Amino acid sequence: MIQAKQALLAALADSLQAIAPGSNAAAAFESPKQAAHGDFACTAAMQLAKPLKANPRELATRLIAALEAQPAVQQWVQSLEIAGPGFINIRLKPAAKQAVVAEVMAAGTHFGERPATGKHVMVEFVSANPTGPLHVGHARQAALGDALCSLFKTQGHQVTREFYYNDAGVQIATLANSTQMRLKGFKPGDAAWPEAAYNGDYIQDIADAFVAKQTVKADDREFTASGDVDDLDSIRQFAVAYLRHEQDLDLQAFGLKFDSYFLESSVYAGGQLEKTVERLVASGKTYEEGGALWLRTTDYGDDKDRVMRKKEGGYTYFVPDVAYHINKFERGYTQCINIQGTDHHGTIARVRAGLQAVNLGIPQGFPDYVLHKMVTVMKNGEEVKISKRAGSYVTLRDLVDWTSRDAVRFFLISRKADTEFTFDVDLALKQNDENPVFYVQYAHARICSVIRKWAADMGGDVGSIAAADLGLLTAPTEEALMLKLAAYPDMLTSAAAGLAPHDVAFYARDLAGAYHSYYAAERVLGQAPELSRARIALLAATRQVLANALGLLGVSAPEQMSREAQDQPETE
Repeated sequence: MIQAKQALLAALADSLQAIAPGSNAAAAFESPKQAAHGDFACTAAMQLAKPLKANPRELATRLIAALEAQPAVQQWVQSLEIAGPGFINIRLKPAAKQAVVAEVMAAGTHFGERPATGKHVMVEFVSANPTGPLHVGHARQAALGDALCSLFKTQGHQVTREFYYNDAGVQIATLANSTQMRLKGFKPGDAAWPEAAYNGDYIQDIADAFVAKQTVKADDREFTASGDVDDLDSIRQFAVAYLRHEQDLDLQAFGLKFDSYFLESSVYAGGQLEKTVERLVASGKTYEEGGALWLRTTDYGDDKDRVMRKKEGGYTYFVPDVAYHINKFERGYTQCINIQGTDHHGTIARVRAGLQAVNLGIPQGFPDYVLHKMVTVMKNGEEVKISKRAGSYVTLRDLVDWTSRDAVRFFLISRKADTEFTFDVDLALKQNDENPVFYVQYAHARICSVIRKWAADMGGDVGSIAAADLGLLTAPTEEALMLKLAAYPDMLTSAAAGLAPHDVAFYARDLAGAYHSYYAAERVLGQAPELSRARIALLAATRQVLANALGLLGVSAPEQMSREAQDQPETE
């Protein structure tokens, strides 16, 4: 069906030029609001009506005549009908829908992928300062960012996963001081314990490792402790390396690895910050007032101008962000996406204003942002707020340990980023259809079970699936399942363009639902050999697309699973 759709789109483009030479009407299909209206809908006649000063239904009649002369339409289309003010409803021949089964099996893990574009995309996410374990907000970012990167890869783009963090700011100084206090025998609750100190048990773990003069290695740094409790710089560097190593372990448990790490301190040490300020001043978009240096961000849509350099000295936090994003652009990334909490919303306008003001040709709207809302964790019917490990919040590792990597990834990607989400630990542990990740994974495992039984009955002749007569797939539930398979490539393109990886989770649930409905309605085993073979081919294609979608989300596709209730027999 994918090839049929491409051929029909080309036929539509040719037909539009035939009836309206030079027109810019889009050669595109839409999905009818009701399945009974057909497989595709075309609104081109209504788009052309006004510029051509013609009746849309009359244009639709002419367009249908032009389409019917196209070989692709003759090959793949069953009927063309005018509806309403000028819609054209298109019904495909069964062979067009059945072709998707062979297309999926031929493409395998690459089904739905687009050719290489040469476009370089960076997604920056998690970006947690090394001051403690990764919390559930970081977990949501990890799920969103990794899935978005995988989506961009399906569209043929080169993708870099980047982790940005500060290794020398106020929070890092607090980390070093907290560790030093533990080294000197103080603990939370003592009279001398600083109010701003970090209280989690992990601080004592750092102190113990420091005294032992351990060497810790993270993905981007390595450091050996001096063991000297008065050596605050050594304590700081060791604590940062220790917690970066811990973050790496958390990310490994999540199944995530970054391609690059960027330190905020490098913006200062490399002179990028001062160069950025010089560029902004030279642009004429800054002014002095009240002893402070201001940027005219209102020239770029901000609600008020913003201070760059405070009157007491030092730059406000958005200035190094501007320098960092100039660095991204100069590294050759044509699209950058930042995944952050909604509390960062206020920085978007001023960062983009700074990037426009430097006059480097950075596109408007650079970078893109995906902002996510809070995650609430429920366990045993109650909200969980405290983690002993972190001292004040639930960690990413807590979620993985309490449930599984698959559950955490699927759950946290199963809602739009800008909606608040409740992670129900009890639901994530259920082995029934109430649990959405189980529901999708079980569809995959169930298909594997049926194919194993069929192969055993056929003497292991799985290879003969490729020779199946797909023309036998005519049942309504088969048609619905094939149409859902055919929707996968366009869903990927739309999800990538909309920065909407949750669409993949929605699709996976819908595809699993279409399969379960089909399984309930039609027998696969015990039929005439050719019919069984054709239906096994459909199941094999469905299994492949389920595995592709789950893999894109970083979720496994198991071949065997059990349910809380009695499994249905494989023999049907």
